[in-house]
Amino acid sequence: MERAKEVAWWYWAVTVVLLFGALAGCPLEFAPVIALGGVQLLHFWWREGSLSAFPVQVRTGYLLLLLAGQWPPAVLRLWIQLTGTTAMVLADYCPLARFLSLMPWNLREPITAELVVRTFLSPPVKGNMLQGLPAGSEVCRCSLQ
Repeated sequence: MERAKEVAWWYWAVTVVLLFGALAGCPLEFAPVIALGGVQLLHFWWREGSLSAFPVQVRTGYLLLLLAGQWPPAVLRLWIQLTGTTAMVLADYCPLARFLSLMPWNLREPITAELVVRTFLSPPVKGNMLQGLPAGSEVCRCSLQ
């Protein structure tokens, strides 16, 4: 499995396990998954050199969703997050990255219904959804054709 050679894939794979454990009632609850989210955010911020880099945006959004899910009425959000993270690990499909690509600061063309459909229904391909495949950086498989 080629994906298992990528540090980003391992971050997400371990996140799935920790988040499932937290939702299943493990004694440590959400502390490990939130800590890993913070480590991943800092790692990609250091690696990309900018908080506005798309991989950093994805990890920031993910961590904020984890924190928001700590409010008891919002626990359903964590189950949705677990489903999306599992899709990333198993099928290279990243719903959060696709959603973030439609945010005004990331748009490269006017938002249309066709763009939204294309964003969510296109199969994943190698490269970064917004920035292409930068030289020297590993593959981000949550991209669009």
